[in-house]
Amino acid sequence: MQKFTPPKGLHIRPSTPNDKIFLEKLHREMREELQFIEGDQDFIDEIVAMQFRAQHQGYGAQFPNAMYFIIEKHQEKIGRASIDFGCNEVHLIDIGFLKVARGHGFGKAIIHSLQTCAAQAAVPLSLVVATDNFIAKQFYLSLGFMVKGHTEMHELMCWYPPTMKAIVGA
Repeated sequence: MQKFTPPKGLHIRPSTPNDKIFLEKLHREMREELQFIEGDQDFIDEIVAMQFRAQHQGYGAQFPNAMYFIIEKHQEKIGRASIDFGCNEVHLIDIGFLKVARGHGFGKAIIHSLQTCAAQAAVPLSLVVATDNFIAKQFYLSLGFMVKGHTEMHELMCWYPPTMKAIVGA
């Protein structure tokens, strides 16, 4: 089995209540389209905060056993990942990075680390991507994921460890 070696200085740790301000900032950056809502800045800020709370509560309800992580580079917070380690799969609920950390291979490194975890547990790694998010879909396809199902809005993508590929016909 291939050993995962993260890029120098990359670290993943469990999220704590002290990370709330960072997570709100990251959410703001990831939901830039909300800044174009018509209204004054206080109204826009409340909508963004409401979206942040709704997302957090939604993940908690849908994935009660999920774990939430902060991604750091040289002890500086650069991103987050929400992961559900189930008995039959590892499911990447969400991953995101600050703008300054995008395009440096950190997401790829995190996905590779999750693939290593899934391979060691002999379970698939799954995620859901928006149907119209062609860039993310291409990224996941390049990392060996396959589309396994879809709805009008989302596609379920799975990566199978080499030991499972023959079993699932991947």
